[in-house]
Amino acid sequence: MSTIEKALAKQKIAQQGNTPTTATEDVVTAAPQKIAESVAKDTSSENHSNNEILELDKKDLESRGFLIDNGTRKSIKDEFRQIKRKLLNNAFGASSKTLNNSNLVMVSSSKPNEGKTFISINLALSIALEQDKTVLLIDADVLRPSMNRELGFKQVPGLIEYLLGEKYDISEIIYSTNIDKLKVIPAGEPHHLSNELLASDRMESLAKELAERYPDRIVIFDCPPLIGVTETLVLANLMGQALVVVEESKTLLADIEKATENLNEDLALGLVLNKAIRSHKDMYGYYGYGYGTK
Repeated sequence: MSTIEKALAKQKIAQQGNTPTTATEDVVTAAPQKIAESVAKDTSSENHSNNEILELDKKDLESRGFLIDNGTRKSIKDEFRQIKRKLLNNAFGASSKTLNNSNLVMVSSSKPNEGKTFISINLALSIALEQDKTVLLIDADVLRPSMNRELGFKQVPGLIEYLLGEKYDISEIIYSTNIDKLKVIPAGEPHHLSNELLASDRMESLAKELAERYPDRIVIFDCPPLIGVTETLVLANLMGQALVVVEESKTLLADIEKATENLNEDLALGLVLNKAIRSHKDMYGYYGYGYGTK
C-alpha cells in the first residue's frame, strides 16, 4: 500500500470514529470514492479543458537563451535538433516497440542546479517546431518547482492539485500557451507530501493516460534530481526515455554513476553535457549529447 493510500485509509477511519487526524495524515480533501471516480473521469476529451492560455514573454525567453523562432543562435538550435530527433525516433519510430511508454521522457540530473530545467524547456520548444507533433511540458520537480518562474507565468493549479484529487480531470491542469503546439502542466501549489505524491497510484494512472491518450504527443517531465529524492526513481519506472543532465567541470563521474545505477535497464538513457565551454565568444550553452540504452 502506498503512502497516499495509507493516509487515506487513516483519514477514513478517523472520520468514522470522529477522531481528528494529524497534519501528515490529511493528504486530500476528497473522499477515497471520489478519488477513484476522478481517475475514471480522466478519459474525457480535452475539449472540456480550461480555456486559460498562458502568455509567455517570447522576447524575455529569447534574451535568456531559450529557443524562440528565428532569434536563437543557429548552433544551439542544431544541438537541440540532434537530441530531439533521437527522442522522436525512439518515441514514434521502430524503437518505440521495444520501450514502454516511449513518448514519456524524463529530464533529470544527479544533483540540483545542473541545468535540467533549461534543457527541459528548450527541448520542448524545439519539439514544438515540428510540423506533425505536439509537446506537453510537465513541471514534476514539485519540491522545487521553477517552470512558472522560468517561463514567466503566474502560479496556477497543476500537478499537485491533480494528484491530491482537487482537480479531477487531467484536462483541467493542461494549459495552452501562445507558442503553437506547446502545452504545459505546472507543478501547482507546494504541499508537505509533494514528493510522496510522485510515487502514488494516481501518478501512475496519470502517466499511463498521457502515454496512451495522444499518439502524436511527446511528454517531457522536468523531474527532481536522482540523488536524494527516492521518488524520482519510482517516477523513472513510468517513463520510456530519460535524459540525465551533466554540468561540465562540476558534475562528478561518481555522481553520474550513482544517479543512473538503479534506473530500469529497459529505459532508453541519454546524457546531456550542459554549460560546456566552446570558445571565448560563445561561452556557455547546450553542446554535448550522448545517447543509448542502459
